Amino acid sequence: MAPPRRALIAVTSAHAPLYPDGKETGLFITEALHPFNVFKQAGFEVDLVSETGTYSPDWLSQQKEWLNDEDRKVWEDHSSEFRRKLDNLLKPSDIKPEDVPIPSSPLSQPDLQHANDTQYGIFFASAGHASLIDYPDAKGLQSIASKMYTSGDIISAVCHGGAIFPGIIDPATNESIIAGKKVTGFTTKGEEEEGVLDTIKSWNRPTIEAAAADAGAIYISPPGPWDAFALADGRIVTGANPASAHVTAEEAVKAFDALGDS
Repeated sequence: MAPPRRALIAVTSAHAPLYPDGKETGLFITEALHPFNVFKQAGFEVDLVSETGTYSPDWLSQQKEWLNDEDRKVWEDHSSEFRRKLDNLLKPSDIKPEDVPIPSSPLSQPDLQHANDTQYGIFFASAGHASLIDYPDAKGLQSIASKMYTSGDIISAVCHGGAIFPGIIDPATNESIIAGKKVTGFTTKGEEEEGVLDTIKSWNRPTIEAAAADAGAIYISPPGPWDAFALADGRIVTGANPASAHVTAEEAVKAFDALGDS
């Protein structure tokens, strides 16, 4: 039986000073918004979840060079489906294998109409530097992704979202699901160019490259730190940076559709 055409986008709950004048990192908006759009256009029902049911937006992701007029219109429209679901995030405890998800905050009836089961075919970890802080310890999100991987679903991440992978364990091997897999993610060179590597070290967190290596994966660098780049290795789909969010989601959909052909 093919997995249901439903996608679950994970969102970081963390936030911390990263940019000049103490401006904070958090969810990089387009890294959730662009996949949301891709999945919806491909006929998926889409839910959003974070470890605590909360989020904070990344400061840089709200700037004009990173949030174009079309995206900003959706972001600033609290009645848009994306913003409504983002502002009423699910928590892992709301998603039970044999139960209907109960949102952490009330949603409108149209949002609940599709909730006739809790099974998803794609798990997508959106990002922002803040993901480095909470994803490594996000046991609820990791458990969901592990169960989905075991069920034969697609597990995907973009940019710093790969910080969640070391904790997503394949029970068949007792190793991370990316062990032996080719993955990409935000480059250490990119961290250096942004001047944030020391801050990441102060969080006592590894870069995405280091985390991938520690999990036994084969890290593949994009042509350049900011070039759109996505990579699929079986049911693991990864993307390199904010510019890759759209193509990573497209690759996840391709991988999902291929499940029905196998």
